[in-house]
Amino acid sequence: MSMTAPIPELRTEESPPFYRDVRVLRWVGQIAVVILVAAFLAYLFRNVRTNLVETGLPTGFGFLDGKFGSAVPGLPDAADLTVAEAFQAGFMNTLRVILFGIPGCTLIGIMIGIARLSDNLAVRTFGTTYVEMFRNIPALVWIFITHFAISLGSLPPITGPDNTPGTPDDPTYFGLFVVSNRGIGVPWFDPGASLAVFVAGLFVAFLLVGATLVWRRTVNERTGNPAHGGRWGLATFVVVVLIANFIAGNPLAAEGSTIAENGRNIAGGMTVQVPYFSLTLALTLYTASHVAEIVRGAILAIHKGQSEAANAIALTTFQRYRFIILPQAFRIMIPPLANQYLNITKNSSLAVAVGYIEITAIFNRIANNAAPAVQGVLILMGLYLIFSLSISLVANYFNRRLSLESR
Repeated sequence: MSMTAPIPELRTEESPPFYRDVRVLRWVGQIAVVILVAAFLAYLFRNVRTNLVETGLPTGFGFLDGKFGSAVPGLPDAADLTVAEAFQAGFMNTLRVILFGIPGCTLIGIMIGIARLSDNLAVRTFGTTYVEMFRNIPALVWIFITHFAISLGSLPPITGPDNTPGTPDDPTYFGLFVVSNRGIGVPWFDPGASLAVFVAGLFVAFLLVGATLVWRRTVNERTGNPAHGGRWGLATFVVVVLIANFIAGNPLAAEGSTIAENGRNIAGGMTVQVPYFSLTLALTLYTASHVAEIVRGAILAIHKGQSEAANAIALTTFQRYRFIILPQAFRIMIPPLANQYLNITKNSSLAVAVGYIEITAIFNRIANNAAPAVQGVLILMGLYLIFSLSISLVANYFNRRLSLESR
């Protein structure tokens, strides 16, 4: 007679009471934090509103429709603008710094970062000296140096009617450029042409170049033939630009810059303000020193076997960096590069030191004209958030595209 062991009964665990449930406690904690933050913000809002009413300042944003009433270099009718239009002008001035500063600091930073790793002693010493000199001096000091020592102190003056063409004091070059301490005149699109049509053509050209690169890559993957994407892309861009130039009325027939008849101003072309030139140059060179260290660190993070393999198949130095080193380094350097792009955006607020009017200077002027500072600060914060979030969005996009896919 066999004896079998009794089968133990399976007991199901009972759910803990809600006041001990981790999921319930987590939600309760989050809701409590939200309530506390909302209560604190409501307190601040009520307090600010009460103070504004007691001091007789407006509590809304109606002041944006009021008159700006202040001069802005480069905008002859700035005093007649509304406050909203003045903020828009300051926004565009800040955007101009970013559009030229970010590509400039990236290119210079990559070259200096590679130079710091060069086998040539002179090149390596130059790269190290550049980084140590620019990175260890505040950006504001470099802005002062570029503005007062270079732009105002070294660029030739426009001396007046006696400044005849061809003389040593003539600040014009080739009949197209004017380089002076009152401004830098450069050739610009023909004002009689349709610039909007031409810009639309440029946008179409970039789209077609992207489509061409995708097509050539597909051909390479399907047939094994060389893609030659650069050649096809360049040819596509040139053809589309020429067609857009013809349709728009030949805006590429640029108008040169010369000295005006009064001998004091720059006529024709486009005049770059000296404060803008000083600010953009200083921030570009300063930020490039930080970018160079990011590039150097990213390159050093790549296993040396990659370079050894590139040398083993007889790649040149340019080919080694172009096809082997930099594509892998970009995966590492994108996040810290985004931080430097944000820094150059926020450092543009130092423009007030040299008289360049961007959004921070616009806020200072409206605040001095008895406009409500609280609403002005909120607008200023919102504009900088637009810049920062846009840069972060683009950086995150490239970071996802360059990231390694894992199974």
